[in-house]
Amino acid sequence: MIGKRKISQIVLHVIMLLLALSCILPFVLLIMSSVTDEATLTMNGYAFIPAKFSLAAYEYLASSIGKIAKAYSMTIIVTVAGTCGNIMLTLFMAYLLSKKDLPGRTVLSFFVFFTMLFNGGMVPSYLIWTDVFHIRDTVWALIFPNLFLGAYNIILMRTYFTSNIPEELLDAARIDSCSETGILFRIALPLAKPMIATVALFSGLAYWNDWINGIYYLVRKTSLYTIQNVLNTMMSNAEFLSSTSNVSSFQQLNISVPTSGIRMAVAVIAVIPILIIYPFFQKFFVKGIVVGGVKG
Repeated sequence: MIGKRKISQIVLHVIMLLLALSCILPFVLLIMSSVTDEATLTMNGYAFIPAKFSLAAYEYLASSIGKIAKAYSMTIIVTVAGTCGNIMLTLFMAYLLSKKDLPGRTVLSFFVFFTMLFNGGMVPSYLIWTDVFHIRDTVWALIFPNLFLGAYNIILMRTYFTSNIPEELLDAARIDSCSETGILFRIALPLAKPMIATVALFSGLAYWNDWINGIYYLVRKTSLYTIQNVLNTMMSNAEFLSSTSNVSSFQQLNISVPTSGIRMAVAVIAVIPILIIYPFFQKFFVKGIVVGGVKG
């Protein structure tokens, strides 16, 4: 007779299997939809096993492979630079706020938390970034606005410092004549690797998926577009070709622009690098987000 513990393990395994499938199957459906014939996709909808395969969506994207490759390189540069800057500023700010004897700590914490609830709005932000900092049509427009420093990451990192680094360890370092800078780099940072990886993942995903800044601030320098902006432009062009009345040449050749397939192919191309990188951060991400989210 199967014991209660064995039954509970089976139930938990089944639940975890269902949760895993709920995460994996949407990606499988996404990939299958991107290689489905447009007419079949329009007539039958999305299916895990396409009735008719077609690579028309990827052929359309391959026609601009040079532009896509350049956009990928720009995205990597922006993501790496922005993530490194975000981590550095987040670490310094969080470490300061973790010090209970810091003068003005309450006021600084209030300002950080206040930015999570209110902001100046899109128009004032745009005017400040363009008229004061003059970042329009520069690569800095993809790095600084909105993403360079986030209150949520600061709070996570501060909580990690206060909850997981014993004050006695820091006091021992001070007795050994270690400065606060030395404590930060020699003690705090090595112990905060899980939280650093978590913040890096959050920041990196935000930079990788960002397309708003490119639309707002890159007016004439479309050559600085990231992969999200380029793919969004290509998808919009495909939708325009399929809807405009000046497509008689396509109609005569009985060719339809694969707008739905392109939409799926664009999502596949954009998400594949993240799927490749995420497993390397997973163990740090789980530990960091759990411990960092516990109130200290």
